[in-house]
Amino acid sequence: MLVIDDEAQIRRLLELTLESNGFMVRAVSTGREGIAKVASERPELVILDLGLPDLDGVEVLNQVRGWSEVPILILSVRNTESDTVACLDAGADDYLTKPFRTGELLARVRNAIRHRPSLQEEPVFVARDLQVDLSARTVRKGNETVKLTATEYALLALFVRNAGRVLTHNYILEQVWGPAFAEESQYTRVYVGQLRKKIEDDPSNPKIILTESGIGYRFYVEPDDG
Repeated sequence: MLVIDDEAQIRRLLELTLESNGFMVRAVSTGREGIAKVASERPELVILDLGLPDLDGVEVLNQVRGWSEVPILILSVRNTESDTVACLDAGADDYLTKPFRTGELLARVRNAIRHRPSLQEEPVFVARDLQVDLSARTVRKGNETVKLTATEYALLALFVRNAGRVLTHNYILEQVWGPAFAEESQYTRVYVGQLRKKIEDDPSNPKIILTESGIGYRFYVEPDDG
């Protein structure tokens, strides 16, 4: 795991916290060092600060995303909605503001690592009673086949391929409907509502397609106990 942060105290805190929970950590203080480490060491996850001394964190994010799908968690004092959306649109997997709670940081780290690599390797997504076979384009809930429209399936497939990652409204609209629909946020609300009715046990209290207020959605399924 790679930490890119110019604050020595934060680097040390993250190293102690993550290493005590079983992670191997490398830490660097500049964006250019970070980009080089991602290329040479291929970490399982990057924790990236935005306020770096040489490159803005968003520029680091853009450069890495040009050739790598490594999960990237933004950790920054910038806490505006526009900063969050900009980073998620640029390809960050998650965004956490400083000061942070250790438990929440660890949960987000585990979530990013758990979902991204496994979905790149396995075309069948299974969690509890939901099964999505991306190669066969089939969806089952329990023993029943779930019938989806072409658009509903495209939206679900996008969520599955990005499980655990926060997707902004604009990103979803561009990926499913195209760039011309980037401002039509009502499309996501309507179709997410339809999907929830078909795959959630209780659509009014969703556990799979979670709303990130003011930003978009996160597709998440709790891992089975044990």
